[in-house]
Amino acid sequence: MISREFALDITGMHCANCARGIERGVGQLPGVSEAAVNFATAKLRVVGDASSVDEAAVVAKVAALGYGATPAAEGRGQEEDPNAIAAERQRRETVAAAVFALPVAALHMAGFHHGGGLGLQFLLATSLQATIGRAFYVGAYRALANGSANMDVLVALGTTAAWSFSVAVMALPGRFPGENVFFETSALLLFFIKLGKYLEALARGKASQALRALLTLSPEVAHRIEPDGAKKDVPVTALAIGDRLWVRPGEKVPTDGVVEEGHSVVDESFVTGESMPAEKGPGSEVTGATVNQHGAFVMRATRVGRDTLLAQIVRLVEDAQARRAPIERFADRVSAVFVPAVVALSAATFICWYFLFPQTAAGHSALLFAATAATAVLVIACPCALGLATPTAILVGSGAGLSRGILLKNPEALEKIARIDLVLLDKTGTLTAGKPRAVNMVPAEGFVQRRLLELAVSAETVSNHPLARAIVELGATQGMAGSAVDAVQERAGHGVVCRLGGVELAAGSARLMRDCGVDPSALDAAAEAEARLGRTSVFVAFEGRLAGLVAVADPVKPEASEAIGWLRRLGIEAAMLTGDNERVAGAIAGALGIASFRAGLLPADKLAAVDQYRSSGRVVAMVGDGINDAAALARADVGIAIGSGSQVAREAGEIVLVKDDLRDVCRAIELGRATLRTVKQNLFLSLAYNALGIPLAAGVLYPWTHHLLPPEFAALAMALSSLSVVGNALRLRRMWA
Repeated sequence: MISREFALDITGMHCANCARGIERGVGQLPGVSEAAVNFATAKLRVVGDASSVDEAAVVAKVAALGYGATPAAEGRGQEEDPNAIAAERQRRETVAAAVFALPVAALHMAGFHHGGGLGLQFLLATSLQATIGRAFYVGAYRALANGSANMDVLVALGTTAAWSFSVAVMALPGRFPGENVFFETSALLLFFIKLGKYLEALARGKASQALRALLTLSPEVAHRIEPDGAKKDVPVTALAIGDRLWVRPGEKVPTDGVVEEGHSVVDESFVTGESMPAEKGPGSEVTGATVNQHGAFVMRATRVGRDTLLAQIVRLVEDAQARRAPIERFADRVSAVFVPAVVALSAATFICWYFLFPQTAAGHSALLFAATAATAVLVIACPCALGLATPTAILVGSGAGLSRGILLKNPEALEKIARIDLVLLDKTGTLTAGKPRAVNMVPAEGFVQRRLLELAVSAETVSNHPLARAIVELGATQGMAGSAVDAVQERAGHGVVCRLGGVELAAGSARLMRDCGVDPSALDAAAEAEARLGRTSVFVAFEGRLAGLVAVADPVKPEASEAIGWLRRLGIEAAMLTGDNERVAGAIAGALGIASFRAGLLPADKLAAVDQYRSSGRVVAMVGDGINDAAALARADVGIAIGSGSQVAREAGEIVLVKDDLRDVCRAIELGRATLRTVKQNLFLSLAYNALGIPLAAGVLYPWTHHLLPPEFAALAMALSSLSVVGNALRLRRMWA
């Protein structure tokens, strides 16, 4: 079977349940093996048999489900963010709901139950029900049409029952003597739930922003070498395989290819995450969007457009987010059983009191008695407390985290991080500082450390290589500016040769020393010892003699060891993933006490590692700071980005450590566990309230008490249950203040 894959842009979704409904509906089409909706980017990815999967049929199916679908546009990074548009729409609707609902509540509390005040309540509540409430009716219809019941169904039922009963009392005062209306119940319910939708829109994953940030990495223009040798600036989108391109110092490499002429040093941290640049010469592969630091070179394009590594990473991030199972709140899962049960109980209550025991309503209209009890069941079962149980606790926990420098872009990450049992850590920029520093000096015979450093600073001042800058910075801390040198020759990938006071001075690799006629073997043992610690040795020679070596490394962050120990105390395993070589990775892991690590990984390898751990049953958090970590951050159960890292990593992760303190990973886990405990307590309170309130509303105790719970009391009980849930959640803020 030949597999086919395509993507569609979806319109009309307003919640994760919409996405799940589309997945189920499209997944039932013949030949479709996989249908995944990325709610954050409003994109549907379909995989299936090329001979039977018809794109038009998928579009028609999506339309039949009540949504829109069009072929996915390429390169959407420059368009206006659809998430921002959705959040702004939710904000406007929330403001509109407040304009209608708050006056209704004020009139009701002021006692305007008759005349013009009652008429105004009716007009405002009806307008709100017909406008803002429409979305919940549509959502309820779609859920029921797809064979499920969600929070929209409960909201639609509860608000309709409250509004309908009030209209009946208002229109037929003779049939409902002495009854009060409660338009404010339906109005306030719509307002509060719409407010929650707005907060959810603000907090949603922001995956589209991560993809947009990735797309801006690629340069817009390339210098193409024409057949006649002339250089012509052309859009990167116009490049073809085989084009010869000229890349100047300081520019981004326009596309993937192979160097044909010239030597340079390229910053490939975008790909590998490593701070050390890579040496490039004829035959070396280069990657689009990496930065050429030194020297111009000519390259031949081997991959362009959607086939480049950057485009592949974009797809990896997008696919990782789309494949991740949507977070189903406990309330939504309960709703699948709870909604039909409540409807059945309400109907059974009416039938029982009106048809089976009409005489029980002694002195009352049997119809009024039965309708009052049935309505009270629907109102008291309305899902305020159940709906608030999880998001309220999570939002309070999110606020507490923010006060500690732990930014949760998706508040539900708190619920997920509480369950993790494995933390995967990137090395460079996460466990280490991410910037080379000179950490040790070993002088050769006849030299002292200060003289060695003076010579090294003098030679390296003329270079922009990261290793050279690290040595110059060390000299600056000791008041050394370096002596003036001349006849400078910077040999790409090897070091610098110059003259100081007419005498040759060289700083660089062991190979450079030998090229200058200097034997570096006297310090071979020292260089090997530094290499075992993950450090790079820069040899220095003066007057034809070996002066010593300066060791440069990406040092471990001071708090990293404490953070690893803290994770162990929390019962969580730590493992390291890095693009660096095995020796450096082993040195860092050994110094921090990390038993498991994987080295030499590309972005796809990190993603595969996350998948492997998750498929074995582990609940995984990924901590990283680089573009190369973005896909793994998105695929992990929880992605945690270092605040000083790349924008793409910050957008792909669900949690951002603003203070760049690795110990905040542990604090986030502890906060998540405390939040999850609060969520469970809230769910217990809300379910216990329904377990007690629904029988009371149905009139189970009426034969003994001779009192029926009025719908307005049911509404008050509903409000009190919500207050208890909110109050319990606020305890979390006090604990983490």
